[in-house]
Amino acid sequence: MSEIRVTNILGENGNSPVNFTKGINMSGICTATAFIPSQGQLSHYNVLINGAMTVRQRGSTFSHIGSSNTNILTMDRWKVRRSSMEFDTTITHSTDSPDGFLNSLKITPDAVETPSASQNGLIEQQIEGQSLQHFAYGTSSAKSITASFYAKSGSQNNGHTYTLQLRKYDSSNNTRIVTKAFTVTSSWQRFTMTFAGDTSNNIKNSTDYTGFEFIFQLATGPDDLVAEQPTWTSTYTNWRGVTGNSNFMDNTNNEFYVTGCQLEVGSVATPFEHRSYADELQRCRRYYQVLVDQAGTSSQKSFAIACAYNGSSMHSTHLLSPEMRTVPSLDYTTGTNYYTAYGNGTSDAYDQIALVGNSHVNSVDLMVSSGLSVTQGNAVLCRTSNAASKIAFIAEI
Repeated sequence: MSEIRVTNILGENGNSPVNFTKGINMSGICTATAFIPSQGQLSHYNVLINGAMTVRQRGSTFSHIGSSNTNILTMDRWKVRRSSMEFDTTITHSTDSPDGFLNSLKITPDAVETPSASQNGLIEQQIEGQSLQHFAYGTSSAKSITASFYAKSGSQNNGHTYTLQLRKYDSSNNTRIVTKAFTVTSSWQRFTMTFAGDTSNNIKNSTDYTGFEFIFQLATGPDDLVAEQPTWTSTYTNWRGVTGNSNFMDNTNNEFYVTGCQLEVGSVATPFEHRSYADELQRCRRYYQVLVDQAGTSSQKSFAIACAYNGSSMHSTHLLSPEMRTVPSLDYTTGTNYYTAYGNGTSDAYDQIALVGNSHVNSVDLMVSSGLSVTQGNAVLCRTSNAASKIAFIAEI
């Protein structure tokens, strides 16, 4: 084995030399298939959360029943949305996935619908603008970004064309979009799309919905079908599909699967950034945290040691980790005898819980003020007592 120093190897375009500053130990023929960049992030470059659809704190199956739901949250950080139209669909956490992945989001129509005018049905993830300031939009250093994802159809909608849309807000809440069409088949494909940076308009430094949206347009009315928008435009500011976008809702046997969603700085789609389940879950918990979930079992689960404020009410404090995006609201199931308080040798069933107003992004105060007979000042053990019992905190965009 010999040590050699290699310099001035031409890059893939044949005109940019690649310089090595260290010797290479080699034997025989060395074939380079890729070079590791010396600039830019080598990890944590995917700004989307739960792109591999692994985290599902809310469950495994969801229904978007027509006009009764404008938005429905599904796998963590992903929501199904509609504009005016009926978008009666079932969304499931599927194990059908490309090699290297375990799960995908699957959506199927439950009724045939035809979008008209400016009606839309879509899947999206909203991103806090403060997480995207490294895009440098609104400056001469604005960076190109690349979106990539794996998708497939069912056999019925093999060959359907849908639209990826990116939408951003600037500091004046003006919106701009880019769009690109893609055609699915009944086999998994990886799609990649690159968009130049916007040097004229920034991304608002925000924590709310006025940040950035990553959107799959599955059904679009004729008034919202336009030519592809490859550069950031303010001509169209709301949801748009590319002319020729298929109607996902034209047959109840249609299926759309998606996973491996990634959005990163640069003009090349790098391999999907697989993060550990623990890492992905922690990122999701900024928007949704489960305190307790009996999860369909008969076993009670303890979730708090509360303090009896008086003979009929109690409080418990719960630290939040990580800090949530905003002061959360309470998301819990309720019914007769869903929860039980144990104290002073007795037990009381209760079903009403409230979030006290002094809660904040790092801690919440839960109060129970009905259905109790407790001893003031005593500790009270709180447990679930129904297979459907679940308490969570929500701070979604």
